[in-house]
Amino acid sequence: MEAEKNRKEFIRIRGANENNLKHLSVDIPRNKLVVLTGLSGSGKSSLAFDTIYAEGQRRYMESLSSYARQFLGQMEKPDVESIEGLPPAISIDQKSTNRNPRSTVGTVTEIYDYFRLLYARIGIPHCPVCGKEIKKQTVDQLVDQIMALPERTRIQLLAPVVRGRKGTHAKLLAQAKKSGYVRVQIDGSLYELSEEIKLDKNIKHNIEIVVDRLVVKAGIEKRLTDSIENVLELAEGLLVVDKMDGTVMNFSQSFSCPDCGVSIDEIEPRSFSFNNPFGACPECLGLGYKMEFDPELMIPDRSLSISQGAIAVMGWQSCTDKGSFTRAILDALCEEYHFSLDTPFQDYPQEIQDVILYGTNGKVLKVRYKGQRGEGVYDVAFQGLIRNVEQRYRETGSETMKQEYESFMQITPCPKCKGQRLKKESLAVTVGEKNIFEVTSLTADHLKDFLNQLELSEQQKLIGNQILKEIKARVGFLCDVGLNYLTLSRATGTLSGGEAQRIRLATQIGSGLVGVAYILDEPSIGLHQRDNDKLLKTLMHLRDLGNSLIVVEHDEDTMRAADCVVDIGPGAGEHGGELVGIGTAEELMKNPASITGDYLSGKRQIPVPETRKTPVGWLTVKGASQNNLKNITAKFPLGVMTCVTGVSGSGKSSLVNEILYKCLAKKLNRARTIPGKHKEIIGTEQLDKVIDIDQSPIGRTPRSNPATYTGVFDQIRDLFASTADAKARGYKKGRFSFNVKGGRCEACSGDGILKIEMHFLPDVYVPCEVCHGKRYNRETLEVKYKGKSIYDVLDMTVEEALEFFEPIPSIRRKIQTLYDVGLSYIRLGQPSTTLSGGEAQRIKLATELSKRSTGKTIYILDEPTTGLHFEDVRKLIEILKRLAEGGNTVVVIEHNLDVIKTADYIIDIGPEGGDKGGKIIAQGTPEEIAQNPDSYTGQYVARYL
Repeated sequence: MEAEKNRKEFIRIRGANENNLKHLSVDIPRNKLVVLTGLSGSGKSSLAFDTIYAEGQRRYMESLSSYARQFLGQMEKPDVESIEGLPPAISIDQKSTNRNPRSTVGTVTEIYDYFRLLYARIGIPHCPVCGKEIKKQTVDQLVDQIMALPERTRIQLLAPVVRGRKGTHAKLLAQAKKSGYVRVQIDGSLYELSEEIKLDKNIKHNIEIVVDRLVVKAGIEKRLTDSIENVLELAEGLLVVDKMDGTVMNFSQSFSCPDCGVSIDEIEPRSFSFNNPFGACPECLGLGYKMEFDPELMIPDRSLSISQGAIAVMGWQSCTDKGSFTRAILDALCEEYHFSLDTPFQDYPQEIQDVILYGTNGKVLKVRYKGQRGEGVYDVAFQGLIRNVEQRYRETGSETMKQEYESFMQITPCPKCKGQRLKKESLAVTVGEKNIFEVTSLTADHLKDFLNQLELSEQQKLIGNQILKEIKARVGFLCDVGLNYLTLSRATGTLSGGEAQRIRLATQIGSGLVGVAYILDEPSIGLHQRDNDKLLKTLMHLRDLGNSLIVVEHDEDTMRAADCVVDIGPGAGEHGGELVGIGTAEELMKNPASITGDYLSGKRQIPVPETRKTPVGWLTVKGASQNNLKNITAKFPLGVMTCVTGVSGSGKSSLVNEILYKCLAKKLNRARTIPGKHKEIIGTEQLDKVIDIDQSPIGRTPRSNPATYTGVFDQIRDLFASTADAKARGYKKGRFSFNVKGGRCEACSGDGILKIEMHFLPDVYVPCEVCHGKRYNRETLEVKYKGKSIYDVLDMTVEEALEFFEPIPSIRRKIQTLYDVGLSYIRLGQPSTTLSGGEAQRIKLATELSKRSTGKTIYILDEPTTGLHFEDVRKLIEILKRLAEGGNTVVVIEHNLDVIKTADYIIDIGPEGGDKGGKIIAQGTPEEIAQNPDSYTGQYVARYL
């Protein structure tokens, strides 16, 4: 009985050895909120994702037929002796967001699907041309409307058979006469069908057959009904009632506008999908934007002349060379239009600029060109730079060339749908006087209000109640996880990792499952302390439904709120993988072995600096109005560490990543980017380069690794090439590269593993049987330095390598920086695909630290504390301070209070997210911010100072 009870109350894990876990055994309570914590790299994710989640998934797959399994890809069995009491597992991590441009917040949360249904069922269609409401009418309704006219009104019923078509229409008129009709109205004049009617076949005509003439009075209903049926049959569902006083009434039996004659198809949910040809705008196919070549990017510096290289676009860079064909074309243009290639581009009159960009409008030029086959004069109708490059872009087969061309393109809204993604017919359907695009462009907050104030007719209520209930609930969940500033039309590719994860969390609450293990990876990333409580409430709600929550998290509030905290450590990498402590936050604080406990209890702290550094200069961004920024002016101090703070969605990234970084990258690094909207940036001359250190992977293939990225591998190869063994064999440094032929094992082309494709089993990666996973051939491995081959060096952890290369300062310096940023546990040759975002970011930091600083660099970091434990945050702050030491500038977007309190200067943006944000609330040192009553950040930081 006892074992049975245990199985229900705990997930019992025995002997987990995945990655760096050391035969870990732990009982995790079920139906509780459990936080896994520990230093970065200690093995938390290995336990949560690679063991618990992987096993839960695998058991589920096992239950399917082998036929179904072949489509799903098998899961490896994790390296664990046994797991008992495991519920079905759902993982909500950051990696799996959809980067497809068609995917939006609405489609991911499925709220958009409900809206499509709502609009298809209770939407009111309007005419896309004149905006008039369109109704379907039955014969009975038509009769009632005509009978409602004042008594003794004389009317004639007309059947509009031809509307605006050229031709003599003789056949049609003959057919009408044969059917017994007497009169016909053509282009507003009445004719008898017995006379000969000759129409000009080149003019568009309108023809209405007169079916009946009546006087409105009681008792004509039967005759009226018969006549209307005849008209509708003749004119395919249209009826014109002429009241003889010059006014006409138009009626339609189908969905069509009786005035403009525009008919709409039946409305169905797919008419509102921009991923379906039935609903998508035909011009941009539902993307809402087009990629077009931008003259600004093609001619970035207009103060240069063409002969100095003003034209930067691919294929035309050769025009500075006198013997090239592109130069010959431009020379011919000069002759024809009388201008010089030595004049700065901006000084040309508009006409000349247009000729160069958009061509000569078919005018033929005589181009003199001397090629390898002799000299000749060619007739060329110059199509203009833009068209020429568009043609090259279309015709190139190489992906790299395409990408190169795309860097000269700018995304512009589609001219036809104005970025609304749907056909005009679909956009003319409204609910509550808004079309579906306007509704999805509201932020979640406004959308909630709109739905609550929606006024519907009785019938609309009957049909739409169920759908509206679902929509309201789901929009409510979005607000609950702190995403009230997002709109449903926002593309998922533009979301941060934390936002994407919280959206998936909101979707999960919507599904209301019970008895599931949800495994989350740092859901608090990108959340301001103020919104943490919202997130915790959501997690508690999921737990109270009867689910187990296993959260990998470093956030103090989450740990204190958890039912149980599992601390894994004590160190990282090789030094981790053991259970340090398990229990509530209070119990951990009493555990002397737990570093986490020490930080929670306050035994260890990150000190607040004694003094704040004074800036050596200022960089001022004026008139920033990108996204939700309200035309603000922000001053960034130089030579110190600045923190940009504010609640989620307040506009921090718009200011720092879209405007500051892109503008500096364009000016200092000559990058081809288009900065966000702003007037100007003053003070850039005090800087010489800008470096963005983000969490994107350092490489996308297993061939890139920390050693190749930091550049230390080059020096290690030089070292091996200079050994006596290598010299005796005549090996150069290329011999020690696993990317080129020569030294690498050719059986696996230096990968060390082979991928074997299996049918309904997963692809199996096996070590290469020739080199046994060592990536090099035998001869190369025989070259040793201090008894180690090149493979042994790549297999060392940073810590081991530090000792091994002690005598060689150039190599030691680079490895030392990796050690300083807290990556002592990674191996030099560890494939970059197995590194977490935080680790990739720290490798970039280390690479920057190891370069000689100019003292004029500005570093931009977006939430560098992601995935970092308190202890790692302490190390990170030391590094950031070191970067700022030599006169360099560091700008960090951050929510972590430990980083905020150690910054020299803070720019707080807010007050809320979305429309209610985008203003600067406070600027100054942390002490000054803490005294500002309007700043949310100040209220939280005050407790730490």
